[in-house]
Amino acid sequence: MKHFSLLIFSIGILSLTSCSKESSPGNTNTAPTNLTLSADVSTDNSGNVTFKATAGNTASFDYNFGNGIFKSVVLGNITYKYPESGNYTVTVTAKSAGGQTILKTIDITVTVKVTLIWSEEFNTDGAPDPAKWGYDLGAGGWGNAELEYYTSRPENVIVQGGVLKIKAIKENYMGSAYTSTRMLSKDKFAFTYGKVEVSAKLPAGGGTWPAIWMLGSNIGTVSWPACGEIDIMEHLGNDLNKIYGTVHYPGHSGGSAIGSTRVITNATTEFHKYTLEWSATAINISVDDYLFFNFPNNGGLPFNQDFFLILNIAMGGNFGGTIDPAFSNATMEVDYIRVYR
Repeated sequence: MKHFSLLIFSIGILSLTSCSKESSPGNTNTAPTNLTLSADVSTDNSGNVTFKATAGNTASFDYNFGNGIFKSVVLGNITYKYPESGNYTVTVTAKSAGGQTILKTIDITVTVKVTLIWSEEFNTDGAPDPAKWGYDLGAGGWGNAELEYYTSRPENVIVQGGVLKIKAIKENYMGSAYTSTRMLSKDKFAFTYGKVEVSAKLPAGGGTWPAIWMLGSNIGTVSWPACGEIDIMEHLGNDLNKIYGTVHYPGHSGGSAIGSTRVITNATTEFHKYTLEWSATAINISVDDYLFFNFPNNGGLPFNQDFFLILNIAMGGNFGGTIDPAFSNATMEVDYIRVYR
C-alpha cells in the first residue's frame, strides 16, 4: 500500500512538472508574440535610423534593412547608418529559442547628405596631374602573368579633350610585346568609406583587361591580399560587355575572390557610370545605378582602412586570356572620378 501511494505521488509530481513546462513563457515550442517595430529616422541627414522591436518569447531579432544588409541582435534595439538616400522597407523577424518566427515590416524614407571630398575631371590637356597621380612602371606580369610593360609615356597615357586616355599598344618595348599604363593615387590620395563614381568607356580587343580598382594603403607593410582589394570595374575583351565587381582578401583572393557580374550594352562604345558605395557594413558595386554586387563588411576584414585608386589596362594574363593576334591598340577613356563622403 505504501508503494502504491508513493507511485501515485510520483506520477502527480511528474504531471505537475509537465504542466509547468507547457505553460512556461520560455517554452521553445511557443512562437514569439505581440511583435512591435518602430523607427526613429535622424533629422540631421546622417543616414542614422534607430529601430526598436519588442516581442514576447523571443530569443533574437533579425533585421533586413531593405538594402541587402542584414543584422541579428539579441535585444530588439539597433541603430543602422544608411549609406545613401532612399525609400526602404525594413523587416524584423522575431525568433524563439525553438526557431519559430513572426515578422513585421515598416517603410522609412532616409535622406543622406554627401560631400565631394576629391575629384578628377581631366579638364587640362597633357599629362595627368602629378599632384594626384603616380605610376607603377615595368613588366614582369604583376602576379597575373600579364604581357604588357607599364609606362608613363604620352603614347600610353594622356589627357585630351576633357578625358583621360590610357592606351594599350602592340609594340616591342623593353623586352615586352605590349605597352600600357597603370596609374594610381597612392601616397597622394586615399580614403576610408565613401562613394566613388567613375564615368568610363572601355577598350575593345581580345586580351584587353581594363580595371578601375583600389588597394589598401598598407600594402607596403602587409602585402597583398592582406591589404585588401576592391575591384569597382573589370572587363575582358574576350567577353565583351560583362562587368565584374570583386573583392579580394586573405582566404578569398585570385581565383577564390568573391564577386558578381552584370552584362550591359555598348561598354566599349559608350560611357557608363561605375559606382562603389563603401561603409563599415557593406561594399556595394553598381553600373549605371544598377546594384549587382553586395558584400557585407565587418571589422574582421581589411576593408576598414585607407584605400587608394588605380586605373590600368593589362594585356593577357591569367584573367585577360588570349590576346587577339590582330590586336594593334585599344584605349580606355575616363571622363571623371568623384569621391563623396
